[in-house]
Amino acid sequence: MAGVVVGLDVGGSKTRGMVWRGGAVAADATVGSANVQNVSAATAQANMAELFAALDVHGAATVFAGAGGIDTDADAAALRNLIAAQVPGAAITVVHDTRLLLAAAGASTGVAVIAGTGSAAWGVNAAGGQVRAGGWGYLLGDEGSGYWFGREAVRHSLHRMDRDLPADGLTTALLARCGLSQPRELIAHFHQGTTRRYWAATSPVVFDAAAAGHARALELIDLAGRDLAGMAVQVARQLGLAGPIVLGGGLGSNQPPLQDAFRRHLAAAGLTDVRVLDKDPILGVPLLVAGAPRR
Repeated sequence: MAGVVVGLDVGGSKTRGMVWRGGAVAADATVGSANVQNVSAATAQANMAELFAALDVHGAATVFAGAGGIDTDADAAALRNLIAAQVPGAAITVVHDTRLLLAAAGASTGVAVIAGTGSAAWGVNAAGGQVRAGGWGYLLGDEGSGYWFGREAVRHSLHRMDRDLPADGLTTALLARCGLSQPRELIAHFHQGTTRRYWAATSPVVFDAAAAGHARALELIDLAGRDLAGMAVQVARQLGLAGPIVLGGGLGSNQPPLQDAFRRHLAAAGLTDVRVLDKDPILGVPLLVAGAPRR
């Protein structure tokens, strides 16, 4: 990878940037989210400026950015403009962040599935065909995401409340995490003053409850694995692929129970070439810059 290249991974909770000079990493920094689907335009602009201030991008001719929520040309253009203000004159490519996952796994074809704050799947085949599934955002989908787990924990707790059942282990842990004392308080807390990143951050309570044998928590993990696998199967079949299927994102890369459920449901569909991403997606930028399919 010749010259100076800037790579960006613009996530729902944080934004990471790296600079490669002559193929070697020369700078690496992380700031808050610069994704306007998660933070205000002003916050995104401030965080992007902070990131570039921490990176030595002198001489950069190429910027390659992956971000969630890049569904239209307008989405890509908005992020491109945000970046362009920091590196005038550079050639900027913006893609959906699932593409970083596949490249970081060392694959130029296959299916990438993100299970993080949100969820989505994307794939590409040898002919250059590309298919997306999910990634509709938390109001329409994001099954198997951190937000989904947090919301389902709230719903479980409220259903128990409506049936006059005492708080169980999952509800008790959720209330403690939120600093609340009664399940009823979850209603206002959910709708007022909290964000989807906040609820995504509560997802560990579900996995902790599952580890203690909580029946509903175990069901939720299986449902998440099923839904994430379903997206992967849809994309793989549309593209005529048998793999690899790469699972990443904060939950996907770090929660073995979810990984196991994902693999199990994929195996039931006949897909067994499954890889869990064990590195940061931004490390896929060099392969993408070298010529992997782009949007």
